[in-house]
Amino acid sequence: MTYDQVKSLKPEEFKRLCGVRPETFNQMLEVVRCLRRAAPTQQRTKQKTGRPGKLSLEDQLLMTLEYWREYRTYFHIGQSWRVNESTAYRIIRKIEDTLTRSRTFTLPGKKRLTNSDYQLQVVIVDVTESQIERPKKKQKKFYSGKKKQHTLKSQVVVDQTNGKIICTAHGKGREHDFRIFKNSKLRLREDIECLGDKGYQGIQKLHNNSWIPKKKPRGGKLSYEDKKKNQELAKVRVLGEHVNRKLKVFKILSLTYRNRRKRFSLRFNLIAALYNYELCLPKIKSS
Repeated sequence: MTYDQVKSLKPEEFKRLCGVRPETFNQMLEVVRCLRRAAPTQQRTKQKTGRPGKLSLEDQLLMTLEYWREYRTYFHIGQSWRVNESTAYRIIRKIEDTLTRSRTFTLPGKKRLTNSDYQLQVVIVDVTESQIERPKKKQKKFYSGKKKQHTLKSQVVVDQTNGKIICTAHGKGREHDFRIFKNSKLRLREDIECLGDKGYQGIQKLHNNSWIPKKKPRGGKLSYEDKKKNQELAKVRVLGEHVNRKLKVFKILSLTYRNRRKRFSLRFNLIAALYNYELCLPKIKSS
């Protein structure tokens, strides 16, 4: 289905198809088009040599979103769009690099956590795992004992007020959640509350204003007050789980990741930035 065929879909159907709303698609298209126009003359001349491409810029962007959303192989994507497998790979990679280079769809960054001008009261830290194919080398570093498979871990820091992702950090499957937090070198203002799960045992040593569920003592039981506090904390902290669920609507983050691992963080951050962008849009009215 080309863009001319899908542009007439209802907003909710368009989002189901490619993962973003029509307004977001149009903004992404404008960013890519403007950046192509602003390319140096030598680069534009080089691009014009040879036979012109079959697909319009709209179709190239739609192909990229389709790849993220469905995560089929480049071969199947190429067959759907009637292009070669290597052509599909080059188009998707070029669109991803262009969106990243534009700096339009980026996360606020961890500097916001120390900036007094940025209004933050409560943040939620949570880690999600994405399965990968078994590495040829250093397999133990990627093996997650929790998932019983090789994974990549992604940490998100979410603003509890509006649900936006502030920054991310990535690690290997064997790394502990708290180890990823320390390696990311996050610094929070003293007045910001930080909420985490049981994987962040010891976070109070780095940030005193942090709260995690109380663990049941060995051979003992939690008191009624402790259980009540854990439930109240879980009701607030569940926002992090909801954010991870919305990101994994894109199957490239939820299915077994087959590509090179060093490009995983680029794609994760792009999808997270698109999620942030759509939070600012008005809600779709159900018909």
